[in-house]
Amino acid sequence: MQVCWLVRKDKCCQRIKLPHLKTVVIGRGPETEITDKKCSRQQVQLKADCNKGYVKIKQMGVNPASVDLVDIGKDEEVKLKPGQVLHLVNKLYPYTIQFLEVTGVAGAGAEGKTKANKRPYIDSGNSNMKNMSEKSMKMEQPDLQDGSSSCKPNNTSSSSSSPHDSSSNHKVYKDERVVIIKDKYPKARYHWLILPWDSISSLKSVTKEHLELLEHMHAVGEKLIQQCLDKDSLEFRLGYHAVPSMSHVHLHVISQDFDSPCLKNKKHWNSFTTEYFLNSQDVIEMVKTKGKVLVKDGTSELLKLPLRCHVCKQHQSTIPQLKEHLKKHWPK
Repeated sequence: MQVCWLVRKDKCCQRIKLPHLKTVVIGRGPETEITDKKCSRQQVQLKADCNKGYVKIKQMGVNPASVDLVDIGKDEEVKLKPGQVLHLVNKLYPYTIQFLEVTGVAGAGAEGKTKANKRPYIDSGNSNMKNMSEKSMKMEQPDLQDGSSSCKPNNTSSSSSSPHDSSSNHKVYKDERVVIIKDKYPKARYHWLILPWDSISSLKSVTKEHLELLEHMHAVGEKLIQQCLDKDSLEFRLGYHAVPSMSHVHLHVISQDFDSPCLKNKKHWNSFTTEYFLNSQDVIEMVKTKGKVLVKDGTSELLKLPLRCHVCKQHQSTIPQLKEHLKKHWPK
């Protein structure tokens, strides 16, 4: 059977479940995180038909709701189909619907479980990848929203666990588009990976069709930073390796202290502090204007550059000297 979800497009919010043939009313309030008074508390009425694959939308508020930028009209009703966009009021607050297949497990535990589609789990410490089912990657969404232990520094102590370890302390958040994990071999105090569920082999495969996904990944990363315990004392960057070592696109969210025993060599350092590391916003802009991500020839040679502090640009001879130097720039 299928379950219908109402999903916010312009920001990371909890999705709203629309039970089959049951009326749901939404508008201004904590469920949607909308505070705009032009949006009624009972702005629209929704009724999902999971068998036919659409949702009936009825405008209840005074100000216009719209589907694909066409106003619905007070007390009027239209059908919303997958791929169409519902704006709750005045062409603002866009939502789409998703119908997800669920297993036939009895009881409350069946809610929201998808069939065992294979999803990639990436361990950024090496080039190995392991396929895991979405069920095994299940995480609690409140981790991202309440600033809990997921936003504490990575555990950089040595461990005898497998590099493919998927224990809960590495899992941070997931939604219908992405999953966030702590980097198993973090190169800084805070180092997360944001992975799309969609299978995208590399930046070279990215097109304008992925633009919305890239923007969502960036927005989720920004929210993660805002809930970080040390966000006021550390700087962060969001970006992609121009030539990643793994065959699945992933966005790095990394603090700029680089205080980690896992940062061991010049390649590690230069992969995050030279033009080898592409800013997330630059990638988004490149896709918007050029339709793809352009990587310069010879980019891999940047990994061989001499060690140089990314803050004051002072050259350092060795990684230990560089790490000692970095202590001058960041709080303990």
